[in-house]
Amino acid sequence: MIKDRLDKIEEKLKQSNTIKENDKAELLNLLKTLRTEIAGLSRTHHEQAESVVGFAELSTHEATRSEKSSELFDLSIEGLTSSVHGFEASHPRLVDIINTFCTMLAKLGI
Repeated sequence: MIKDRLDKIEEKLKQSNTIKENDKAELLNLLKTLRTEIAGLSRTHHEQAESVVGFAELSTHEATRSEKSSELFDLSIEGLTSSVHGFEASHPRLVDIINTFCTMLAKLGI
């Protein structure tokens, strides 16, 4: 299920007409790194890994919508950020990736 959701995020990013090509490339690169980090997290904290991926999928959806809602986007980013709370010590790279991903999505014009 995690892999399927990550695949959906990748496809959404690739097909988006609202993201500049250089931003799209950077987000896809972050997603590649996120896949590796999520795989590690899911071995020990499967439900939390599901939450991280779910909020990443939702945030990507909100960032790439043609009719954007800043309120929904803000809520999705807050959820994504909260989903990695507590992993700063055990999975610092995951937290860094999510923070960068959120920042990139925020730059998309929301």
